[in-house]
Amino acid sequence: MSSDTILFERQGGVAIITLNRPQALNSLTLEMHQAFQAALGSIQSDLTVRACIITGAGRGFCAGLDLGTLDLSPGEGLAERADPGPVIDQAFNPTTRLLLSLRVPTLAVVNGVAAGAGASLAMACDVAIAHTQASFVQAFSKIGLIPDAGGSWLLVERLGLARALALAMTGEKLSAAKACEWGMIWGVSDDPMAQALTMAQQLANMPTKALVATRHLMRNAMQRGLEHHLNVERDLQSNLGNSHDYLEGVMAFLEKRPPQFRGE
Repeated sequence: MSSDTILFERQGGVAIITLNRPQALNSLTLEMHQAFQAALGSIQSDLTVRACIITGAGRGFCAGLDLGTLDLSPGEGLAERADPGPVIDQAFNPTTRLLLSLRVPTLAVVNGVAAGAGASLAMACDVAIAHTQASFVQAFSKIGLIPDAGGSWLLVERLGLARALALAMTGEKLSAAKACEWGMIWGVSDDPMAQALTMAQQLANMPTKALVATRHLMRNAMQRGLEHHLNVERDLQSNLGNSHDYLEGVMAFLEKRPPQFRGE
């Protein structure tokens, strides 16, 4: 499954989605969102996929919205035509929601600059690994906007309010090394794709339902009090107790053999 602007490939149980507009730093158009969502949809329905990698072609990961897709021509109705709200509602938010709810672990390979909603896209993945020369830019304040595609929430979650607010207000570039030090991403590498593939293949052989349940549990942890969270943990644990992979994992442990997880 592929399009000109979104490439889709498989390496065993790992799906790789590549944003493919390198001449525009992979800035996102409506057509790209549609193809991206279709790729995520195919992963959602294909139980043989057990992990997903998202990356960009060329020297950039993603520069966010392609502003050229907005109608900024002078004349009547300019404010309405230039309004970014509809494209956020119709494209960016659905993409973010699909990614956050994907039934497999997700890894971002940030091969170059991740700007605006591109940084949000990387943070929406479960794990992000960046090239040593990559960077993250909250470019919104430079054009009179706010972080979107989940960015204002994800920044605070990852960095805390002080760092998130300063980055969003100043629009200063954050290096991959500093992003890793501050907790925005998991790691930095001269070959992030190789590192991500190794991790993705490892995750693809693990109990998929438990990994994704862990994502949902931890992403929402700070929105709940501890008493409520304890009950959520109990209920999720009980649900997973009915899964094949739980029983296989326990039996393999008792029988002192490697488990054969199926993602079920």
